[in-house]
Amino acid sequence: MYGKAFAPEYQGSLDGLSVNASLDAVLATALERQREAERAGCPRESAHARLAVAEACRRLGRVTEADRAWKGSYRAARSTGDPAAMAWALWSGGTLARQRGALPLARRLLALAAGLADGSGDFLARGYALAGLAETGRIQGDYEAVHALHERLLAEARERGEARHMVWALSGIAQMRRNTGDHEAALAMFEEAAGIAGAAEDARGLAWSLRGVADVRSLRGETEAALELLSRAEGTCRRMRLLSALGYNLKMRGNVLFRAGRYPEARECYREALAEFEAMQEPRGAALARLGLVKTRARLGREASRTAADLDELHRTLGGFGLRHARAMVDRARTELGLTPAPAAP
Repeated sequence: MYGKAFAPEYQGSLDGLSVNASLDAVLATALERQREAERAGCPRESAHARLAVAEACRRLGRVTEADRAWKGSYRAARSTGDPAAMAWALWSGGTLARQRGALPLARRLLALAAGLADGSGDFLARGYALAGLAETGRIQGDYEAVHALHERLLAEARERGEARHMVWALSGIAQMRRNTGDHEAALAMFEEAAGIAGAAEDARGLAWSLRGVADVRSLRGETEAALELLSRAEGTCRRMRLLSALGYNLKMRGNVLFRAGRYPEARECYREALAEFEAMQEPRGAALARLGLVKTRARLGREASRTAADLDELHRTLGGFGLRHARAMVDRARTELGLTPAPAAP
């Protein structure tokens, strides 16, 4: 069993905010609470408000403001000796670092957050920090190292009835299953995640889960069904201003169209996704959208030498982020397009 989804990152006087609240509304409310807390000389409430500011700005792609806000939240929490609030601030900073492609920094901040949360007894902060570490390893392609952690966090979320965390863990495990070729298991887990998110009224989790369902159904040749699911998720992303989720939704739409041989449409989706990622300074998403563009342009007749040069550049870029699975995608693209493999890196 599980309850309705809630947002534990909205704390103090902000704990009544819905998980589905518009990010623009969250930001406006949190900024007002921050000003009130500073006028009243209340650092604990300032830490809570700055955390909400940081998370709203991060999800809106306003990375400079997000960076300033999580650091301000940490300083305010430290001034009151509140390790749980310090842990939440570090979790926000680690999540931002991962979004910006700084994976070693993300791991460092998230590990510090987990340690502080564990000492404070805040099991939610601990769970979110460990989930952040697991997700960082997953996007790097280090599945063997993080699969057990995903499974453990899913079991803990089921035991406590935390719908939002169940959706995250199911989607993460499903993504690893999908990437290792177990499409049936992946589809079942993505669909379970979508069902839980819908019942728990977690619109953000539902949008991400539907993207996963669409991906696997597209791999099975169900193009129109996949596009319909992505359109449904896109509406949520635009309504709530979930810009990162929107970028990945558009990239997935490009993938679905590419698999169906609809290359001009795919090219436009990849272009739109790239613009979204560049606007929010999300380098991993931008690199993956560029990969889709390179493959699509090749199918539309671009000369092989330019395609090969672009793939070589992407291989270096993704390798620099430590994204092994994504770099393997570049290698597969070379094979699909009949190009000579790049020289091995020293």
